[in-house]
Order: sequence, then structure tokens, then C-alpha cells
Amino acid sequence: MNNYNLTKKFSQFTYKLLKVLPTGGKSYPGYLFIKYAGLDSIKKLANEQLETGSILITGTNGKTTTTTMLINLLSKDTDIISSVDNNTIYALTTALLSKKANIGVFEYGIRDIEHGIPDKVQKYVQPKGVLYTSISREHTQVLGKKNSFEQYVKAKTLLSKDMMNGVVMVNTDDPNTCNIGLNKQEEGHVIYYGLDTDMVEDVYEPADSYCPRCGKKLEYSRHYMNQRGVYSCECGFARHEPDIKVTKVLSSNGRLDVHVIGSVYNYSFDDNVSIDVELSLPLFGTHNVYNTLASLTAYACFTPEPENIESNITNYFNSLDFSILPPGRFEVEKLGDKLVGIGQGDNGDALKVNVLFMKRELFNSEAEFIYCTPDANEEEIFEDHLKTLKTVNPTHITVVPGRVSLDAAEKYYEKIVESGLNASYYPIEYDFDKRIKGIVKLINESEYSNIIVTGCGEEQAVWNIIKNKIKEENKN
Repeated sequence: MNNYNLTKKFSQFTYKLLKVLPTGGKSYPGYLFIKYAGLDSIKKLANEQLETGSILITGTNGKTTTTTMLINLLSKDTDIISSVDNNTIYALTTALLSKKANIGVFEYGIRDIEHGIPDKVQKYVQPKGVLYTSISREHTQVLGKKNSFEQYVKAKTLLSKDMMNGVVMVNTDDPNTCNIGLNKQEEGHVIYYGLDTDMVEDVYEPADSYCPRCGKKLEYSRHYMNQRGVYSCECGFARHEPDIKVTKVLSSNGRLDVHVIGSVYNYSFDDNVSIDVELSLPLFGTHNVYNTLASLTAYACFTPEPENIESNITNYFNSLDFSILPPGRFEVEKLGDKLVGIGQGDNGDALKVNVLFMKRELFNSEAEFIYCTPDANEEEIFEDHLKTLKTVNPTHITVVPGRVSLDAAEKYYEKIVESGLNASYYPIEYDFDKRIKGIVKLINESEYSNIIVTGCGEEQAVWNIIKNKIKEENKN
């Protein structure tokens, strides 16, 4: 038995052994395989394990929800392997080791080129589809190094840059993802999805957005959400007409009535399929309208049973209970007589989404905002956050260090006070356990019945632990 086969079998054995753990052995089997078989062996592994190939989902926001919806849809039609909340090649490889299947569906978050190695992931995993949700500023500092937005966009772009004859699915309302699609049109199929309605309008004052080609300020005729909308630049760059689009978003009887229409390329049958569906969705915000559209677009592109696309999409989304989906970065909990919204908001988009999710309940009366700051060298993220804080104007803001630097957190606090907001500073040293206990203490001791806890966190686990502690206290 050669080294590859031996390593594969041992790694698969390790996967089965570790599957009983709470983490499910999410990364270690993949790490073992790469360590002893080599990174380039992933190509052979992917070819052996997947009949059709894989779909990778990336972007700044919406990855986990979109991936989960796509998994639910595709698993009705074919055998799949999958991984969610994943940003390492080790976790992706672990999923490949789990079993043989027709299609792989993998969330793949990328912060930078060095750690995300998107070019190598594309080369060795050889995806047949790459889906982009959105690209906005996030993690301008990665492991102590400054990571510019241009490098962040480049890292996302590399995931599909050299992919040939596959399907790239892009949010055409986002200028950065649209540009990725426009640059791939000669090398495969590009599907543009987006909104085409006057029923959706961003409630926030939009920040300036800039052309990904020439750097000049974009002009918008419609703003749907943050940088997403209908835009153009004097250099000629402009939003591409969507192939599949939402034409209606109407609140009715506690649900969202959504109309989706369009035509997309189906990879399995090498032909276009038409979609015209009326959906009744939970009232879960514009960001999840985008997630819904992204997931059904990828489903229509890759289902091996295209004759059932419309009925399967309608049945799934019309019966969707959003509470059974991964809650992503933000959840709402009751703690006695307090309503507490908790979750990561480590970029401007995410913070806005969290606030919008709670706005009706939380900010129609007195409320406290426990704001976890970005790190040093993440001033751009702070400026995005500050615009949202000023728009919301909560009764009181408690500023807490969200990442490593306490000095940076104090400077951000001073800028918040200078902007005229009512704020206090609560320094907690860089220690996960102390920060978790400190934030839980702030929630318990707050004089306000409406509290939102969001901003930056060094690890997703911090937020999950805080949520679980609140849930435990609520049970007691």
C-alpha cells in the first residue's frame, strides 16, 4: 500500500474516531492527511470522493446561512458531503475524507491569501462552482499584520480566478463580487443574482463605495443594503443585469412575500433552466432575502433533477423555520425581563444587520449597546461601526475591548464620546475567560431592559459561550 492510500485510510479512521467529540474532529483528520500525503494529494482525494465536484461558498457575510440552505436543498436530490462555518483547508479536507458523494458543498471563509491559500484551494480542490455572497471590509488586521481591503478582495477573487469551465455565481448588486463575475465571463459560466425592485431601500445613510476597477466613487440609482444596489462608474463599470432576481419583497401577515424569476445554467444538464416562484419567507430581513436568493441560485445551477427545481424551492422556503437554521452570528435571548441580542458584528455590514434585526424591539425604547471594539489598525471598521452607532443613538453605550489592544479600544471610546454619544469605558484585559465573564456581568447588571451586545471578537467561540451562559441563566 502506497503512502497516499495508507495516509487516507488512517485519516479516515481518525475521522471516525474523533466524530464522537463535540467538535466532530472538524480539522485534525484533514491536517493529518495533508501533513503526510501532501497538499497536492487533495486533488486526487477530491476526484475519488466526489463524482460531480464541489461548490465553495465564500464572502464577508451570509456564508453559513446560505451554505446551510443550499445543503438542505441539494440533499433532497442527491448525495452530498458538506462543511459549514469553515475557513481552513484542513476542515475542508476532513469533510472530503468523510465519505464518497455526488457533490460537495463547503463554506470557505477567507481573511487573507497567506492563511486562506485560496489559489491552492482552487488548484487542488478544483471546484465546479464558486458562490460569492458579498465582499465588504472585515479583518483589516490578520494575526498582527495589516491586511488591506484590496488584498482581502484579491484573496476572495483567487478562489475562482483560475477555475475553467465551471460556474461562478455572484451577487451582482455588490460591485466587488460583480467585478469578479465580469472578469470570468470568457472562462466559464457566470450567473448574476440580485434584486430588481423598489420595495427594498437601505434605512441607513449609505457610505461611499468605490469602483473596483478605477477607484472612483460609484454613483447609485438604488441602495438596497450597504454597498449593494444599482451602481455605475464614469469609467464604464456598472452593475450587470441579474440573470435571476427578486422582483417583490412585501411584508404580509407576518411573512415576507418574495417573487423570484430568471434563468440560470444547470451544470449537470449543460443547459439553461427557468425559474418563476412565489415564496413566503419568515420576516428575517433583507440580508436573508439575499441569502435565500444565493442558495436557490446555486441549487438551480447544480441540482441533477432540474425538472423539480421550482416545486422543491417553493416547498422548502414556504415551510422554512428560520429558528432551525444556524443562527449565524446573532441571536436574541430573554433574560428575566431583559431582551438581549448577542452576536459578532466584526464589519460594518454585520453590525448593521444585527441592529436591524433588533431595531423594532430594541430601539423603540431605552436601550444599552455593549459595543466590542476592533483592534489597532482597524480604524476603517471602527468608522463603519461609528456611523451605525450614531444612526441608532442608543440611550447608553458601554465600550469593551473586542480584540487584543486596550489602547486602541480606549481611543475608539474617546472618538465615540467626541461624536456626542453617551458612553462609558469598561476595560477588560486580553483574556477570553475574563472578557466572557465581564460581558455577562455587564448584561446582568445593566439597568436597561433592552440590550444589544455586538461588535468585534477575536474568536467566534467567545460569542457562542456568552450566548450559552445567558441561556443557562435563563433556565435557572
